[in-house]
Amino acid sequence: MKKISLALGTVALLSLTTLSAPALAQPYSGHVIVVPKRHVADFFEMTDAEQAAVLELLREVRRSIGSRHSPDGYNIGVNVGEAAGQSRMHVHVHLIPRYRGDVPDPKGGVRCVLASKPRP
Repeated sequence: MKKISLALGTVALLSLTTLSAPALAQPYSGHVIVVPKRHVADFFEMTDAEQAAVLELLREVRRSIGSRHSPDGYNIGVNVGEAAGQSRMHVHVHLIPRYRGDVPDPKGGVRCVLASKPRP
């Protein structure tokens, strides 16, 4: 997996050229992660300026991904807390380009949010 990092003011960009997992039909070309430079675990604990910088960089990167990879859609993902699946206790926001046919049924967007098992 090729990684490219770029630091911009209060945020950094980590470009993952592919993201693959057993359940995925093909790699996601153009997947990136935006990370605030200041260590903060919770998205909601970022300052307004940090959140604005993350969103601004996501918009910028989306334009670049669009021209380079021509995806059919995008998922934006942030997990906040272990119960939500956060495994790295430093805020990071995924921008994942999506392509028609990359999964059999894309309904529901990012999968496993509403698991089939009952809630406690």
